Amino acid sequence: MSEITAPIETRPEEPSHTAGRWIRDNLFSSVSNTIQTVVFSAIVLGLLRWILGQVFSEDADWSSVATNLRLLMSYNYPTEQFVRIWVAAAAIFLMLGLSLGAWGIDPGFSVRRSARTLISTGVFALVVRLLLPSSTPDAIAMAMIVIGVVAIVIGGVVMRAVPKSSDRRVSFTAALGVMVGLVLAVVWLVPFGSYGVAEGERYAVPGVTVASSTKVPWTIVLLLVFFAQILGRRLGVSVGSVIRRSIVAFWVIGPAFIIFLVLRDPSFDWAHVWSTDVPMAAAFALGGGALLYALGRPGRDDLARVVGALLLALALFHWVAAFFGWYPMLQKARISFLLIALAVLLVPTFAGERSARVRFAGAWVGFMVVLHWLITGINTPSTLEISAPPFLGGLVLTVGIAYYVMLVSFPLGVLLSLARTSKMPIFRVMSTTYIEVIRGVPLITVLFFFSIMLPLFLPRGMGISDLAAVFAGYTVFSAAYMAENIRGGLQSVRRGQYEAADALGLTTVQRTTLIVLPQALRVSIPNLVGQAIATFKETSLIAIVGGFDLLRIANSTIPNQPDFLGQKRPGLLFISLVYFVVAYTMSKSSQRLEARLQAGQAR
Repeated sequence: MSEITAPIETRPEEPSHTAGRWIRDNLFSSVSNTIQTVVFSAIVLGLLRWILGQVFSEDADWSSVATNLRLLMSYNYPTEQFVRIWVAAAAIFLMLGLSLGAWGIDPGFSVRRSARTLISTGVFALVVRLLLPSSTPDAIAMAMIVIGVVAIVIGGVVMRAVPKSSDRRVSFTAALGVMVGLVLAVVWLVPFGSYGVAEGERYAVPGVTVASSTKVPWTIVLLLVFFAQILGRRLGVSVGSVIRRSIVAFWVIGPAFIIFLVLRDPSFDWAHVWSTDVPMAAAFALGGGALLYALGRPGRDDLARVVGALLLALALFHWVAAFFGWYPMLQKARISFLLIALAVLLVPTFAGERSARVRFAGAWVGFMVVLHWLITGINTPSTLEISAPPFLGGLVLTVGIAYYVMLVSFPLGVLLSLARTSKMPIFRVMSTTYIEVIRGVPLITVLFFFSIMLPLFLPRGMGISDLAAVFAGYTVFSAAYMAENIRGGLQSVRRGQYEAADALGLTTVQRTTLIVLPQALRVSIPNLVGQAIATFKETSLIAIVGGFDLLRIANSTIPNQPDFLGQKRPGLLFISLVYFVVAYTMSKSSQRLEARLQAGQAR
């Protein structure tokens, strides 16, 4: 008998047309489309001309931005210790390169597509040249012409040299190398001028390249990205799971260590560290790990619940005692007691064979070591000599707050969404109350509460820094919206998926983590990215509670300097570009992720 095989379903290739054919079919296919194209083109060109008029206005002094770039990036971080900023940037970019390589990120550039991008860039540059106001410097106008003509010529030559039938993909490594090379060429060759402040005096040297103190560090950082991407790709093939887990661990805890141990530079009292901090961390880490390993044996679920309840009662008693001042205790000890109680209550979920118990206990030991080290660093006085607190500001503060708010609010949002859809009334009522109350209160009110009112309710001797208060307020607010975004994804999972999981004998935790959540998060990608973009932009409210973020520096600090009184426009235009670039990058990355996961496509 002949073997019968089912035909393989393949997606039909999309027909490709010339640029003129595409424009005719999509923009001028009918009278109404032609009218809409003309009207909206006029609006876009008018808006672009207005923006260019603002950028190159005779009243705009862009030296205010050039002189204060360091202020915009890191606020008043000490100049003599600014090397720490570059070390932190090098670590972040190094891990970024490793991440790109280890996960095999490849946007899928092709030769002809890159050529079309070049041609589009050239056309845009020429359009910008036509719309430039008369006050534009001649060098910039000529540069637009050169960029436009060169890009169109190169793109056209490539399009003719590479026919459609022999089009090839460009490796991401090659594309990244070209981009790094172009950026370095611009930094080293283009005479942007040298601007800054030295010993309290402003200096400006136009017509030269940027200072070596800026060129050299950026060269090192960008080369680190390129070579780390190559290394990450090779490690991803040989030891993929190990390198990926290490990278994930860094992105969770690494930035916090960079901020509080590298940038803040705590001055440790090593005698106190070895006599108190190390023994306490060892006791909670090893003692807690041994307890979790012992209670994780099969058949000890009830005992684990009883021990967990007793430890939780003890932990809560310690916090009550702290509030009334009955006896002294380090705050990290109270936090550790509470965490070990919650971990013991989770033991029945992770109970099992010896390997599972070893992993759970090992994770606890590692978590305790990292937590105690980080808390010790945060509570230790800093060696930085700054003119006014806080030690973080500018873009570093904006990105740092947005990153960790999104990182912490995501798991909180997942838990809240699962609780709101739970069959247990107590969890459903508590999560619903939290979500609706937080969503019904403006963000600025939440920030004021955490920065002004919360310290009044803390136990004696316990305080909270402005940075921690802002972070806590943002996290509480963002988690409520994150929960609703994820709940929408949970509701999209069909009932049959639950029934199939139950038929396979999966536990509730296995069903949720292996079946339900992956499908729900896949559907929720657009909403989650929208929430991330909103969180990044909402960090501008830090200024209202005293933080010196990017917006406050551009809107208040620079315009009040004697040399740049009233110069708000350049700074605001610059930070608008920063916000746009970051938001657009997140949006495009989410689109690629959706395409990779086939989110939104019928199955």
